[in-house]
Amino acid sequence: MYINSAYLNNSLIDFKDKSRPLIVGSCGTYHLYTHPRLPTHRPRGRLDFQLLYIASGKAHFYFDNSDKDTVVHAGQMVLYRPKEPQRYIYYGEEQTKVYWVHFTGNNVTNILKTYGITNKMRVLSTGTTFEYARIFKQMILELQRCQTHYPELLTLLLLQLLILIHRQLTRDHQTQNEYLDKEMGFAMKFFNDNYRTEINIEEYATKRGMSVSWFIRNFKQYTHTTPMQYIVARRITNAQMLLETTNYNITEIGHLVGYDNPLYFSRIFKKHMGTSPSDYRKKSSL
Repeated sequence: MYINSAYLNNSLIDFKDKSRPLIVGSCGTYHLYTHPRLPTHRPRGRLDFQLLYIASGKAHFYFDNSDKDTVVHAGQMVLYRPKEPQRYIYYGEEQTKVYWVHFTGNNVTNILKTYGITNKMRVLSTGTTFEYARIFKQMILELQRCQTHYPELLTLLLLQLLILIHRQLTRDHQTQNEYLDKEMGFAMKFFNDNYRTEINIEEYATKRGMSVSWFIRNFKQYTHTTPMQYIVARRITNAQMLLETTNYNITEIGHLVGYDNPLYFSRIFKKHMGTSPSDYRKKSSL
C-alpha cells in the first residue's frame, strides 16, 4: 500500500478555523494494491470538510449509518460535511487509488455553492483527469515543504480544484472521457496556433483518426461553437487587438490574421462586429 500525506502545522488533529474564508488542513493519497482492506469509521465525523477523489478502482461508502454500501467508482468524488458520520472501505483486490483533502473556514458553504456544489450533493461525478491528481500532489508537497505563503497557495490550489469540478459538473455533455478531453484540448491548441493558415476541418479530423461529424459534434459540445466558428473568432479577436494597438493598415491586419483578400476580411469583420475595421479603429481611438 502506498501512502503519502501531509498536515498543516504537522498536526493530525482535525480542527475548525473561522479566521479565513477557506483553509486547507491536510491532504493525502492512498493506493491499495497489497493490503487486503483499508476501513475508515468516524461515527461522529470530523470538525472540517473532507473531499475524496477516487482516481482508480472503486470504494465502498456507507452513508447515513446504513449497512448497505454505495459503490463509488473512479471518476467520482465524495464530500463529507462537518460532523457527518463517515464510514468507508477500500479493498486491495479492487486496486483503489484515492486522493483526499480536509478543509475548513468561515465561508466554505458559500464557496462550494459558487462552484456548483450544493448542500444536497454528496457523490460528485467529476470524471477522471490528470489535473485532479496534479493539484492534490501539489497540495501535499506544499504542506510538506512549508515554504513562504504556503497556506495561501494551498487555498488557491483548492479553489483551482473546485473550478475544474464546476466545469465538469456544468458541462452539457455527460461523457466522462479523458480521450475526449485530450482531443478537444489538442484541437483548441492547434487552432490557436494555426488560425492564420487555411485549416481544413475534414483533413484535421481524418489525421487525428476521427470522423468529421463526430469531431464537429463533440467540439461544439465542448466549446459551444463549431471548429470553423472558433477559428474565425480567434481571427476577429486578434484583428481587434491589432486595430486598437498598431498602425498596420487594414490589408496588413487582414493578412496577419489569415485573410489575404482585404474585402473579404472587411466583410467578415463587419458581420461579427457590426462595423467595418476602419470604423472600429476610429471608435477605439476616441
